[in-house]
Amino acid sequence: MKKQVKIALGAAAVVLIGLFVFCVWFLSGSGSTEYYTQIDNTKVEQVEANGGVISLKGNLPWSYTLTAHDETGGEKEITFGTSRELRDGAFIRLTVMPVRGVLDWSEVQYDELPAAVQTHYTAPASE
Repeated sequence: MKKQVKIALGAAAVVLIGLFVFCVWFLSGSGSTEYYTQIDNTKVEQVEANGGVISLKGNLPWSYTLTAHDETGGEKEITFGTSRELRDGAFIRLTVMPVRGVLDWSEVQYDELPAAVQTHYTAPASE
């Protein structure tokens, strides 16, 4: 009987440690990928309020669905929310994590885009 209790406690400890490690990884943003895209305000939607549903991402009334490229030029369609309509034509870097989606975004200049990404866009005339 004591052997079974020790095995059960050991298994529970392994599960708890595994769960803790997963939570730390999940919340840290490790394993995220950066994507780059250009804002096209013809593809933005103003979304409805959550109707009382609690959103972990906060109140993000603008939703963009854009084609984005990773550092190697690989293409992916990404949907993300913002608190405001973004500047049309701006280049942005999206930090994306599997399961969690877009963690954050920031505006970047054309010359900050990786070379493989620049081939998909035209440099602005002012730069």
